[in-house]
Amino acid sequence: YPSGNLAIIVTGQRDQLICTIQEDEPRTAKIRALFQSDGRSTCYYPNGDEWINMSIQGGQYLDQAGSRVRRWAWPNMSREPHVPLSPIFISLNRHVGVRILAQDKIIVSFLAMGRQAKFNMGIKVKVSATSQLHAPAWLGKDELLLLAFRVRILQLFNRMRGCINFPSSEQWNKMQPPAYLVTQAAKILERCVATDISEELCSSITAIVKQ
Repeated sequence: YPSGNLAIIVTGQRDQLICTIQEDEPRTAKIRALFQSDGRSTCYYPNGDEWINMSIQGGQYLDQAGSRVRRWAWPNMSREPHVPLSPIFISLNRHVGVRILAQDKIIVSFLAMGRQAKFNMGIKVKVSATSQLHAPAWLGKDELLLLAFRVRILQLFNRMRGCINFPSSEQWNKMQPPAYLVTQAAKILERCVATDISEELCSSITAIVKQ
């Protein structure tokens, strides 16, 4: 950002890349969006609530109350007639915007000091004509585990920032996670109850988000 704060960070994890978009804040910068090279992405409202969630099968758009405004499936990802995507544009802040046009055209644009940079976060998925992918139940086991591990990673990032900001004190280890992470963890646990998964898996997800 013009302020000098990091806006977009790209990191490698095993065999995939993760693009993280942060808010323009000097310390404990909130995560505004995560894009993964395996097709999973999430954009967040300023308060940390989910705004847009996408997977290799499709995506959904939520309002600030958590209600689904729109849901779509990518073409060729199911034998059922897919719900087409109407182009979506959201502004994460005055410098960063996200435009979703297709599975392989998810554009993150960064504008500052009269100059613009664009990054395509979309992916191309090849599906054979004889063997199409079946879309799993919405928020099934994989989706819930992904959300739980994402919250856990953000919790660890928060603790790392505390350690950096207070290197000579043990107070950082006693810091509570930000309110938006507490809210996300609670929502995941609510979805576990509402989803038909085993008690063992539900216990595992609970342990992940409450560590």
